[in-house]
Amino acid sequence: QVQLVESGGGSVQSGGSLRLSCAASGYTYGSYNMGWFRQAPGKEREGVATIDSDTRTTYADSVKGRFTISQDNAKNTLYLQMNSLKPEDTAMYYCVAFIELALVDFGYWGQGTQVTVSS
Repeated sequence: QVQLVESGGGSVQSGGSLRLSCAASGYTYGSYNMGWFRQAPGKEREGVATIDSDTRTTYADSVKGRFTISQDNAKNTLYLQMNSLKPEDTAMYYCVAFIELALVDFGYWGQGTQVTVSS
């Protein structure tokens, strides 16, 4: 079955960097679009970045210029490089494999990795 396992979260100070990884298994990597979503306590879920099989990327305005999504098809792994982190980036980050963004709730979700940024 499809399995997505995130890693790389942690606690950093404002201005610091983290790289999240998402190891995918159970399907042919590249057959789904991939993305990172996040949710902070008391806030709505937010799409952070997506990448498709043609490596076209999209970013939330709040992370443009600071975050970079990428993937290594040979390793079946999705990444999110996060630089210049801010306290408002604090959230649980989820890796998702999906067919269409409108149907992301029906995609495959990882268990999440916590990112905490202190001021």
